[in-house]
Amino acid sequence: MSAKVSKQLIDNLSIILKQSLTADATLADLREKKQASFAAIFTKDAGFTCSANTFQPYVEEVANDLIFWQKTSDQQTLISIVKKIEQLFKVLANFEQSHN
Repeated sequence: MSAKVSKQLIDNLSIILKQSLTADATLADLREKKQASFAAIFTKDAGFTCSANTFQPYVEEVANDLIFWQKTSDQQTLISIVKKIEQLFKVLANFEQSHN
């Protein structure tokens, strides 16, 4: 396992975690106002195992994948982690732009 890759993934996950906490708070506020009635952030074909209407379960899934990868150095898991992180960054950025 490359320590440099691992550190970069952890750094990215840390950024995503902070952004997701803010986004989930905004989603809770929108739900109170009946403005966010969707069932899931990502579609079933997005590559995530979980399905949720907040960002936290997706962040947790990536964190669990990262722990698995650190133990196994499984190449497919690493590819999956990178794809999931890219999707989270993209969706969180779009969400932040549309709700600021």
